[in-house]
Amino acid sequence: MSRAPRLHPDGITRCPWPGEDPLYVAYHDTEWGVPEYDDRALYEKLILDGFQAGLSWITILRKRDNFRKAFDDFQPEKIARYNEKKVHALMNDAGIVRNKAKIDGAIASAKSYLDIMEKGPGFSKLLWDFMDGSPKVNHFKTTASVPASTPLSMQISKELSSRGFKFVGPTIVYAFMEATGLVNDHLVDCHCHASCGKTQRKPRLKSK
Repeated sequence: MSRAPRLHPDGITRCPWPGEDPLYVAYHDTEWGVPEYDDRALYEKLILDGFQAGLSWITILRKRDNFRKAFDDFQPEKIARYNEKKVHALMNDAGIVRNKAKIDGAIASAKSYLDIMEKGPGFSKLLWDFMDGSPKVNHFKTTASVPASTPLSMQISKELSSRGFKFVGPTIVYAFMEATGLVNDHLVDCHCHASCGKTQRKPRLKSK
């Protein structure tokens, strides 16, 4: 269904997908589409997008803090060493999405991430090189125009898969590209469309 930007009670026009949910609106306004260049933050988002497969993003967003606690603040060095005991504990953690294939995928992806960081070119550089270092700014007027995947997301998906990453199909990768600002898919009348490329996400504080 095609949807246009909507005017919110606060007088601000936004993309329609966050609705009126305060958590979703805050995510839309401060995170989604803001260019992310931090290696580990990009890894975390890719893993969370993998867990989203078959679910809605708001489901993952509501569980994000639980995921960070369960997955050692998404430190790839720790996740790469997870054993069956840890996987079993994760499968019993009601605060996250309990899917063994996705948990195993996160472990495999952590190992692939560390390989890229150790042997080059670095995770952020690998991704941003596909964009020549700058976000692709789209000018969509309604959600009907926004693609589920693109030839570029297929290329990145193929590259990540070849390096051992899991749950990185073209659709998941495109959602990841939108969220991390590799592409700016805020609708043109959304208040974030003009500002996204001019800002950079602030480093996230480590959870305690």
